[in-house]
Amino acid sequence: MQHKVKVTVIDKKVYPQLQAQYCANPESGACSCYNVGDEFIFERYGNADDFWHMGINTLKQSVKTADAIADIAGGTNFPHCSEAWDAISRYIYTGLQGGAIMQGWMNDERIMIACCSDGTRPVIFKIERMDYKAVYINGIGCNKCRNKIKKALEQIEDVLNVVFRKKDTKNEYIELFIDKDISNDLIIHTIESLGKYQVTKID
Repeated sequence: MQHKVKVTVIDKKVYPQLQAQYCANPESGACSCYNVGDEFIFERYGNADDFWHMGINTLKQSVKTADAIADIAGGTNFPHCSEAWDAISRYIYTGLQGGAIMQGWMNDERIMIACCSDGTRPVIFKIERMDYKAVYINGIGCNKCRNKIKKALEQIEDVLNVVFRKKDTKNEYIELFIDKDISNDLIIHTIESLGKYQVTKID
């Protein structure tokens, strides 16, 4: 089984009284690195290793509002803010290894709610481990094949989503996101019972 980590900005706070009393710029305002609703996906599979680049290019969705920030940490121009990274990186690393991010504290050990260490304008993050299996398949020829496979796999209990990934000369693979572990035999049977397809590897 493989793992990704999704990080979502769920809130931003600002404490003007503390900024007025302690900050060099007493009108610093809210964090200028993140927008509420920004989503980041960290991968560690194949050639991807987003953790060791402090999450540069991990931004997958940014909420466009009138006051949204253009250059977001984790986008294409610069990695995550060091204050935020110090607070969230350990949870991201744990999730990428398939570990329990916060067992016994959260109602789901795959999730943690954390904030950066700026006490005058903290950003609050949801860090979520996403479990999936990389399933390599021979015989896919078109989108009709992909839709057929996707529909069949999504009928399996605990399958959350099916995403098709890069193609090589012989096969392509899917990311089969799951809520709970399912057997490789069930995945193989579901795909190969559709006809001409052959599962060559499951990671």
